[in-house]
Amino acid sequence: MRGLNYKIILSFLGLTSMMNGFFMLLSEPFSWYYHEQASYGILSAGVITILFGLILWFFNRKANKDIQKREGYLIVTLGWLMLTLTGTLPYLMTGTITSFPNAIFETISGYSTTGASILTDIESVSKGVLFWRSATHWIGGMGIIVLTVAILPLLGIGGMQLFVAEAPGPSTDKLHPRITQTAKRLWLIYFSLTMAEFLLLKIAGMSWFDAINHAMATLSTGGFSTKNDSVAYWNHNPFIQYIIIGFMFVAGANFVLSYYALKGKTLKIFKNEEFRYYFVLTVLVTIAITVLIVCFQDPTLLTSVHHPMVWGKVESAFRHAAFQVVSVLTTTGFITADYTMWCSIATALIFSLFFIGGSAGSTSGGVKVVRHVIMIKNSLLELKKQLHPKAIISVRYNGSRVSRVIIFNILSFFVIYMLIFILSTIVLTLLGLDFHSAIGAAASCLGNIGPGLGQLGPVNNYAHLSDIAKLFCSFLMLIGRLELFTVLIVLTPYFWKSN
Repeated sequence: MRGLNYKIILSFLGLTSMMNGFFMLLSEPFSWYYHEQASYGILSAGVITILFGLILWFFNRKANKDIQKREGYLIVTLGWLMLTLTGTLPYLMTGTITSFPNAIFETISGYSTTGASILTDIESVSKGVLFWRSATHWIGGMGIIVLTVAILPLLGIGGMQLFVAEAPGPSTDKLHPRITQTAKRLWLIYFSLTMAEFLLLKIAGMSWFDAINHAMATLSTGGFSTKNDSVAYWNHNPFIQYIIIGFMFVAGANFVLSYYALKGKTLKIFKNEEFRYYFVLTVLVTIAITVLIVCFQDPTLLTSVHHPMVWGKVESAFRHAAFQVVSVLTTTGFITADYTMWCSIATALIFSLFFIGGSAGSTSGGVKVVRHVIMIKNSLLELKKQLHPKAIISVRYNGSRVSRVIIFNILSFFVIYMLIFILSTIVLTLLGLDFHSAIGAAASCLGNIGPGLGQLGPVNNYAHLSDIAKLFCSFLMLIGRLELFTVLIVLTPYFWKSN
């Protein structure tokens, strides 16, 4: 095994920093338009980030362009740390957040599309900073690494290793045999869907500023809102909430399926096994929670079904149930209702979704539906083998045989995921959280969901945590966003051995 190519790593970090600075400058017009004092801080942060990246890239631009797996994992991990460190500058330089641990937490929560926040009065924050906050979601949603992969051929750099490290899930679907073309098409779909939601939200009654921010947060399955009450601010406007439900669901599905939909190949969507389970799970849990809300929250509805007001209440129960189910399942984290105030069964159902996540190839976090499907199939297969030990039976997914290597990888992922969840819960209790809140925080941060339970429920935030607890949660958000292995591999001694 050859030594690491540090020059190409630094060169790539330089490109990442420059792109991050460019997105910061896109926030500048909002502050300028609203005549905000934050304008100078955002401009300074963007310029500093671009110059820093330019220096890194310039002095390493002639590096050997060969990227192996080790460089790929290190570039992605360090790239996200670079994004986080430079991403704190707009918060710090505008005075929006003065504490460095708080700035780290808010920034990594944005890039990891977790949506957990330490800001207690979001509506008082400047428009430029709010746009930057939403932009961190949008960048992290598809992954700035994939965006950079799309332009690497111009620099003579191959990108497969980076794409694998950025999206290490079990899905191997590609839109085009060339990985760079795949990245370009994914970003085109991502941008197009964002603009479509922006226009629909504007037509539905949102201001143009709220609409663009919520569109970016929805398609990235992030969850940062421009309102203190999140999407509950628009509880009087069901149309807005149904639009967001629809786009959250799309964002939680494999983006390859969105490509098929745009090409008119709708049959391919429903032939996809993961999508079918994802769709059915969403529908069943939504119906179950709707029934629980109607029966336990307002049981009088059952005795007056013919009253005109009843159907309005049933619609409201259905809408809030659907919104929270899709929001948690896709790990978006928007809220229209406090699910911890529902009956305990409904809350338990919502919490169970913390450990499922959206589809592979989506912007969602979590374990992913496909992993659960394959684990369940493998478990049922093992039961069959107990009865027929000599039978040769294999796990099949989408009509194809799943190799044992992939199955072992998925089982290892799930075991490590649950082990980290258990250890994180213990650590957070040691750092001062009660057990209920610690469980919610560990599951929420690791799954990139945002709201948790107890003191960190949907109507609360993470501001009261100690600095150490915030940094620990930030680490959980990072490894959760990169699906554990990408970061954990870099932390192993074997990774750093040159032969």
